[in-house]
Amino acid sequence: MKSQNLENMLNTILSNYWVTLHPLIVMPLKKSFSKIYIEAGCDEVGRGCLAGPVVAAAVIVNKKFKQNLVNDSKTLNYKTRQSLDLYIRENAVEFAIAELPPAFIDEHNILNASIHAMHLALDQLQNRPELILVDGNRFHPYNYIPHQCVIKGDSKYLSIAAASILAKNYRDNLMIKLHDEFPEYGWNTNFGYCTKTHQRALKKYGPNIHHRRSFRLDYDIDIEE
Repeated sequence: MKSQNLENMLNTILSNYWVTLHPLIVMPLKKSFSKIYIEAGCDEVGRGCLAGPVVAAAVIVNKKFKQNLVNDSKTLNYKTRQSLDLYIRENAVEFAIAELPPAFIDEHNILNASIHAMHLALDQLQNRPELILVDGNRFHPYNYIPHQCVIKGDSKYLSIAAASILAKNYRDNLMIKLHDEFPEYGWNTNFGYCTKTHQRALKKYGPNIHHRRSFRLDYDIDIEE
């Protein structure tokens, strides 16, 4: 009885989130912010990485789009994200993905690069959105289209969650390919983020052409042979 009461309380507290309280009990993400406008959800991946591009995606979904396991990409394992990637591509009204390289990040800073990558993804959409939903709290106006920033939006709105999945899968797969060229940095597992393995490789080999020179790349760390 106490367990059931606790579950009901959590359901109430987390009413705006898709969470798994039990394998058969899930709470859906919202399909729309406005319920009347064509909405494009936007998210980016790779802001905190030391290497590789920042990648953004824009996704438009409609009422027929089923949630399945679509959620914030950070909460999903690799296999689930890959299967959802195909579902999103086949069932979204439209989607687009864009990336910007380290050189652009270094010149314009990571915040501006992240927002510009979202703009580039929006540029590719054939359907002009009437409202843009953005994960986070910062965005630059885009083509006179109203936008709404949503903190933790990838755990609240399906279109943003779908965008986060497409962007993360695209970037992860890209970093795995770059790992074949530069295996010493461990990008097939850390995807360019600041792990101990990455730090040790930077100290031993130095940065390469895919590293962001405006980020901290010099680490005082013991190298394990």
